[in-house]
Amino acid sequence: MMLYTSQQLKIYNSLNGQKEDFTPITSGNVGMYVCGPTVYSNVHLGNCRTFISFDLVFRYLRHLGYKVRYVRNITDAGHLENDGDDGEDKVAKKARIEELEPMEIVQRYTLDFHHILEKFNNIPPSIEPTATGHIVEQIEIIKTIIDKGFAYIANGSVYFDVLKYNEFYEYGILSKRNLEDMIANTRELAAQSDKRNPQDFALWKRAEPQHIMRWPSPWSDGFPGWHLECTVMSTKYLGEQFDIHGGGMDLKFPHHECEIAQGEAATGKKPVNYWMHANMLTLDGKKMSKSTGNILSPAEIFTGTSDKLDKAYAPAVARFFMLQAHYRSILDFSNSALEASEKGFYKLMESLQHLDQLETSAKTEGLQVEGWIEACYQAMNDDFNSPILIAKLFEAVKFVNLVKEQKASITQEDLVLLSKKMNAFVTDVLGLVPVDTQSNLQDDKLSGAMELLIKLRNEARINKDFATSDKIRDELEAIGIQLKDSREGTTYSW
Repeated sequence: MMLYTSQQLKIYNSLNGQKEDFTPITSGNVGMYVCGPTVYSNVHLGNCRTFISFDLVFRYLRHLGYKVRYVRNITDAGHLENDGDDGEDKVAKKARIEELEPMEIVQRYTLDFHHILEKFNNIPPSIEPTATGHIVEQIEIIKTIIDKGFAYIANGSVYFDVLKYNEFYEYGILSKRNLEDMIANTRELAAQSDKRNPQDFALWKRAEPQHIMRWPSPWSDGFPGWHLECTVMSTKYLGEQFDIHGGGMDLKFPHHECEIAQGEAATGKKPVNYWMHANMLTLDGKKMSKSTGNILSPAEIFTGTSDKLDKAYAPAVARFFMLQAHYRSILDFSNSALEASEKGFYKLMESLQHLDQLETSAKTEGLQVEGWIEACYQAMNDDFNSPILIAKLFEAVKFVNLVKEQKASITQEDLVLLSKKMNAFVTDVLGLVPVDTQSNLQDDKLSGAMELLIKLRNEARINKDFATSDKIRDELEAIGIQLKDSREGTTYSW
């Protein structure tokens, strides 16, 4: 029997602001789409939190026995600066700055994205489509939306007609924004573009002569709007209506709102039954921002090279830290919080090892195992409440320690059951894996030390202090580490 037949999962649906019983469209099957990264820079920590949150969702649905098709896209074209309809494509801009082909930028940062999520032990999605791989489908859906009267052509670009759409549907249904208020607040911008109204958004943009990424279409050589790719790829692989759509809170408006509008305009159906949004990260109580320097990257956590951290932390520790907060709550990163999480993580992992060494008794005293298991499921069934699950796991940790100290007892049958479920919740559901402190953490610390030495050597060379520069190189070589200088920078090997 599949677990989902006995466990009633509730999901907080952003569409109505309530927890709802989860009932998939097709019994036993779940279709889930999550907005992926725009690959023009290294993946940032806020993105990682979103993807770890939906990895938890993916894992728990599979644990319950659902067959899950998880689709997460790669945005490699069409996402303009400031999430608007004007400006430069983010990928193309980075390519121009670095004098590379756009697809070189895409490849570099897609690999970084996969590398970082692999370190966090995320399971890859079932399908990972790209925007540039679905240009034909995007053109076809634009034709459909035009034919149905919900879009118009202007100077080679195609815009979605929000006012026309609002005559039949409700624009703002997800973000709870009133269209009349939006119009009143932006009326003075109406004459500044080809749009009939400032709320209208691009389905297709005519490319300016200097625009690198462009494709032929019936309207112009150009490129698709950012919002369109997700409508096309989600419906292509999951159908015109599917179960779950996820993403960061910052995507609720305009991105997800526009997805709903495009889907309904094209098919006449609401595309998604359950909308889920992960909340933001802060750092030391303040918003993360590159401009203020209040920023932390995953690599800096793993190597400890940030001045905001006292040391390196294993990816599994950082993952555990994120899961100690509910995905809908704001989470604040700090060195002290990571340090506390590290202690808890190792305590939890140590307890899993102790399970194999416990002596059994004729009677269980100190924990009602079946009741504990049900409480764990109740936590996860309550909108994937990982903090409550973790609290329940530490109740079991306390009990395991008492049995180890012969201050409580457990039967062989309960021990087998407890061990099976603890391992399932820790590894399968939370995605936590033991850390070999003698290898992983030392490797991370070595990487941090090498980056520091390379930096010091580069500074010495800039200052024409070649004696120090050569000494760093020669003494590293003496212990088997070779530095290699190139136009791209300095790397090392051994």
